[in-house]
Amino acid sequence: MLLKKRIPLKYVLGKIKLELALILLYCIAFEVFHHTFQAVPTKIPIAIPSIIGTIISLLLAFKSNQAYDRWWEARIVWGAIVNDSRSLLRQVIGFYKDPDFSTQANDFKERFAKRQAAWCYSLSQSLRGKDPIKLIQSLLTEEELRFVKKHKHVPNAILMLHVKELRKANDEGKINVYQQVEIDNTLTRLCDSMGKCERIKNTIFPTTYSLYIRFTLCLFVILLPFGLTDFLGWFRIPLVTTIGAAFFLIEKMAIHLQDPFENRPTDTPMNLISSNIEKNLLQMVYEYRNEFESEEPKSVDISHIQPVKDTYFVL
Repeated sequence: MLLKKRIPLKYVLGKIKLELALILLYCIAFEVFHHTFQAVPTKIPIAIPSIIGTIISLLLAFKSNQAYDRWWEARIVWGAIVNDSRSLLRQVIGFYKDPDFSTQANDFKERFAKRQAAWCYSLSQSLRGKDPIKLIQSLLTEEELRFVKKHKHVPNAILMLHVKELRKANDEGKINVYQQVEIDNTLTRLCDSMGKCERIKNTIFPTTYSLYIRFTLCLFVILLPFGLTDFLGWFRIPLVTTIGAAFFLIEKMAIHLQDPFENRPTDTPMNLISSNIEKNLLQMVYEYRNEFESEEPKSVDISHIQPVKDTYFVL
């Protein structure tokens, strides 16, 4: 989620351009009617729209808090995924018995690292409703790709591949049963994080609540000019438009925050996080390998790993 420090005004107002146009047309129509038919009463106590505005403020504050809680929970979950991914590979590297530093062991650890990175990418794409296979084809072997393509839930299939490799390593005596249990506990935490993301994704914010707020907002904007007929004259048009735009912007902000996996500028930057995880895991494997393969460890070059950009980087 790389937003510019100075967000263009055009981008901000573009989110409520329809509402802004309707408020402006309504205010102009009201002023024309008010000055054309001055005998017709168009005045109400200012306390009426003030009370409605207070109610709207409370409703929007509650909705914004709830929406931010959903967004922040999503970010916490992905922070846990980062930690558990690193812990998973650290356990694999540390537990796997390899006194001879064999190529087989190095390949096992590298496959595990790439497979875990693939899990992160596939989860992020699945949450956004995109193809979960597209970004992971270079990270999995042909056999692994054939396996995951048979499953509708690709991230869950990748976790099953982890389990399959661990069972094989246990059968070969490369890890013991206690180490297998420890690694499985880390996989369980990753599975829990995946479930939490899906819960946030699939739990719809109450539609009726949003409907009530929109209805109250429209009522407020309609009544506000009637409460200001004794003030400002034609300057009521920009005043009412600005006040209405402020309320609609707050509502729109809450709507965007409540869905952190919809590929918007306010989303959790899952692709960027996944790219960082991939770099971290492969560096752990390569650094460990170089430490024991040569007397003078070589620097690890992972510059070829390009971050997978989220589609909303540019506003």
